[in-house]
Amino acid sequence: MKNKSFRNIPIISKSQFSSARNIALTACFAALYVVFSVWKLFPVVGDPRGTSISAAVITAPLIGIILGPIYGVLSITLGGIAGAFLSLPGPFGPLSFLPHATAAFVSGMLTTKKQATCTVSYLLLFVLFAFFPLNGPFWLWPLMLWLDLIGLIVVASPLQAKAIKYLDGTSSSFHLGFGVCVTCFSATLFGHVTGNILFEIFNWSMTTGSWRATWQSLTFIYPVERVMIVVVVTIVGTALIKALKSMTQPDLAER
Repeated sequence: MKNKSFRNIPIISKSQFSSARNIALTACFAALYVVFSVWKLFPVVGDPRGTSISAAVITAPLIGIILGPIYGVLSITLGGIAGAFLSLPGPFGPLSFLPHATAAFVSGMLTTKKQATCTVSYLLLFVLFAFFPLNGPFWLWPLMLWLDLIGLIVVASPLQAKAIKYLDGTSSSFHLGFGVCVTCFSATLFGHVTGNILFEIFNWSMTTGSWRATWQSLTFIYPVERVMIVVVVTIVGTALIKALKSMTQPDLAER
């Protein structure tokens, strides 16, 4: 029956593709990551250098879902290295790919049912970000942490477990979209926490007043950015993953 065409089909990288094809896909997504790195989306609020967040942030969670944690991180790392050689602008120079790599890692780990590992990793990075010596938002403006804290709760919750189940195999576009949305929400905020840690390190010399003003201004700006990213990723990702699953299991679709 057609409505069973997605049942028990794992995420694309786990079993359908050979190692050679995974490597080819890794290279393709690395190139796509470089292309998206050229386009600027949002300015980095509080950065005196005037840097911007690139559209590559949209690709990161999807790369992790499609390729898995290992090939996903490898793909973004290769794309980040290529971008550094091409002198593409980024808020953290050659390390600008790191937040995206961690987002891909988390989305990939979640699709392989490693929810507990992702929860512990998110918690550790969240504590480091919040309590970063002197300039962490917990010391200066704790309200800034509200959406990142929600992200931590979602990663650890039954909601994420349900999303993983829907990603692993479903015939419903709504359920698949729900799985993509929740997983990308968790991964995007994980990448955001990583990016904020790098921001704290790179701008260590800013005054306390500047840090407080930065955290205050970000309190309601970054949630809008992250929600916009998740909406775009959900729309694109749901269609893409459903198409890929259909192509990799044509025999099931005919039954």
